[in-house]
Amino acid sequence: MDQEQILSRIASMVDDERTLRESLASGAIDEATERARLDQLERELDRCWDLLRQRRAKAEFGENPDEARVRPAAEVENYRS
Repeated sequence: MDQEQILSRIASMVDDERTLRESLASGAIDEATERARLDQLERELDRCWDLLRQRRAKAEFGENPDEARVRPAAEVENYRS
């Protein structure tokens, strides 16, 4: 995925998140359904942001950004600052 594709995917997931919250508010879904889907979206968003950061870092240091790879959610989720 290139940078524009990643950003497009992020925007789509943010829209999905907004729709989920609206569905909960309208009573179309229950809290458990919303929470499960939001958890999944959050993991995927983290992976997309991680990939985008990898690509930008590689480009900044003269490396090929296409060599950046999507990492497993468990790896991305367990980063420490």
